[in-house]
Amino acid sequence: MEENIEIMSLLQNKQILEHELQSIVYGSVEIREKDSNKYIYVHYRKDGIALTKYVGEYSEELYNLVLNNSIKAKELKKQIREINKKLKQLNYIEKELSEKVEQNIDFAKRHLADTIYKQAILEGVATTFADTESIIEGGKVNNMTSEDILKIVNLKHAWEFILNKNVILSDTNFALLCEINKMVEEGFYYSAGKVRNVPVTIGRTTWKPDLPIESTIKEELEEILNKKMDDIDKAIELLLYTMKKQVFIDGNKRTSVIYSNHFLISKGKGIIAIPAELTEKFKDLLIPYYEGKDEKEIKKFLKTKCYMSI
Repeated sequence: MEENIEIMSLLQNKQILEHELQSIVYGSVEIREKDSNKYIYVHYRKDGIALTKYVGEYSEELYNLVLNNSIKAKELKKQIREINKKLKQLNYIEKELSEKVEQNIDFAKRHLADTIYKQAILEGVATTFADTESIIEGGKVNNMTSEDILKIVNLKHAWEFILNKNVILSDTNFALLCEINKMVEEGFYYSAGKVRNVPVTIGRTTWKPDLPIESTIKEELEEILNKKMDDIDKAIELLLYTMKKQVFIDGNKRTSVIYSNHFLISKGKGIIAIPAELTEKFKDLLIPYYEGKDEKEIKKFLKTKCYMSI
């Protein structure tokens, strides 16, 4: 368990570093002159291939920025190498994605803003699609609380995490579930990503979930994953099971949706997202499911109204 969590944490840090590396302009600087004007180009290597990139018209500020970025890039690459070394020591083996899974990742990325918007609405975040899209792209929005903005930012980070090649190739296990909750609840609870040890109540019902037991959850997740059923049905089982268990102190619905999508995408089978206009219908179906009165209706709802194939 501890080894799996360490691997997940290393993969998350690697993703952050690689994203930062891709976002900066760096390399060996060349200044070209044309018609008495100066222009900055950089030479760099990517996947062993020598590349040249135009940066912009020369200015001392831009020139110094590229130089500083080049120093920063060296440090980022060093940190990535250290992570790869630790992953190797933990016997982590990087595999190749199938074409179907790569297509599914692209599909999920194209629908990312819409998917996060739907999850935000499910969580009761006061946002619009336009504001959600703006936050995801790093823009500023008005009339939203800092808490709601952070929830959307956290959802973005969690989705980017599971759509990382190395993470998609990882097992949809308990360690991953914990890592997703840790990202979803970043900045809200110090116990984010840890199994709750206090009782919780559910709105609109007297039913209360038992205190979760880690070993039991692992076994029951394994049972679901080993069931002989369609991958879509299996993803729905994972989603509902982890929601009902209320494994964490908060963020269980957000965590469950992303967790089940990791499994679905890893199989190249599409994504699941509860439409914003059907949020209340879904919540209405959750209550009898929690109370053990009806499973068929909510499973049918998720498969017919929330599932999107590639």
